[in-house]
Amino acid sequence: MANFILMQGLRENKVQFWLLVAANLFVGAVLGSERGIMGEVGLKWYGIESIVAISSFVMAFGISKAVANLLVGKLLQVFTRKKVLLVGWVLGFPVPLLLIYAPNWNWVIVANVLLGLNQGIAWSSTVIMKIDLVGTKNRGFAMGLNEFAGYLAIGVSAYLSMLLLHQTNSPFWSFLPSLLAVLLGITLSTVFIKDTQHHVTYEARSSKIAYLRNVWIDTSWKHQNIGSTTINGFLNNLNDGAMWVLAPTILLQKMISSEETALVIALYPMVWGISQLFTGMIGDRYCKKQLITAGMLLQSAALLLFLSVNAFWLLLISAVLLGLGTALVYPSFLSTIAENTHPDQRAQVMSIFRFWRDSGYIAGAVMVALLIHFLSAGYTLFIIALLTGLGGVIAQLRMCCTMKVLWKSEIC
Repeated sequence: MANFILMQGLRENKVQFWLLVAANLFVGAVLGSERGIMGEVGLKWYGIESIVAISSFVMAFGISKAVANLLVGKLLQVFTRKKVLLVGWVLGFPVPLLLIYAPNWNWVIVANVLLGLNQGIAWSSTVIMKIDLVGTKNRGFAMGLNEFAGYLAIGVSAYLSMLLLHQTNSPFWSFLPSLLAVLLGITLSTVFIKDTQHHVTYEARSSKIAYLRNVWIDTSWKHQNIGSTTINGFLNNLNDGAMWVLAPTILLQKMISSEETALVIALYPMVWGISQLFTGMIGDRYCKKQLITAGMLLQSAALLLFLSVNAFWLLLISAVLLGLGTALVYPSFLSTIAENTHPDQRAQVMSIFRFWRDSGYIAGAVMVALLIHFLSAGYTLFIIALLTGLGGVIAQLRMCCTMKVLWKSEIC
């Protein structure tokens, strides 16, 4: 067991940790390849004109990813971390091929179901394995690096796919980078990445964190820190799912060129990814409750700015602010879950949290599909901006601080 003590921590496991960061980069790249172009692809190549119909691929993605996240907790009770990670990659392999050769929109829906399963299982596995490796220290930094890699890859891949689509006028070339990312991810996970179960066994023996009495209820809403984090995760992805569907339409109404639209849409996840290098470290020193509060309120303000301006440079600022707000909350979500959960329950709690968080994609797409019949795209996003701000208020009123506070707050 002495060897496990030496293996605890980020520095002691740097090789495996960075391999997992690379794996998550490839997971993000698969998602990013379709994030910015599916609305245009649906309209030009499949004749899908309705926002409601286009939002169907976001709903398919959100449902399958939410279910996959929940499934991870069950799978990890039976199989090793590495085997579950490989399952995620196997499910993701057909995605770029289906998108490249899809004869109709139904194939796109099937591809997004598999994409959601890939993202839920593979991304969750890399998150859990990194937490296993780093132990109790530097969790915020570790999660910041994880999300940095994933969301930077989403942004870069989204921008690349939009450029390829506009330059070649063919979806075929737009999804080839996604196929390369899948092949690299499978190779890396099969050959180089090692399982991390023994780290959990060691940490569980010394952990003083109490077991949750009812994992589902406590994670979903009851526990003041974990439950509030879950609620905010749901609202965060609700606005992300809505932006996924509405942003291209709103930018088109603002008379923004296709190149400018590509930059605005891609800048948000890129800033989101890069900023987490710093916000994760901040979360290791300061109150995560307050970072979540500030991040959700900043997202709400950014969405309102996005709606109210037409100038390209102001739209870029709104994308930067939205990315910064999301970067404040994302590593804080994951590290808050980890620091309030016993190691034996961590995988299960994390899977339930990620189930509810990614259910936000479904809620965002459904809200858009329903409200667009009665309201404009702008008013629909306005309501979602207010709900995002409400999440920040819930965090401020309900959570307590376990680290140094930035302003007066309840200490756990």
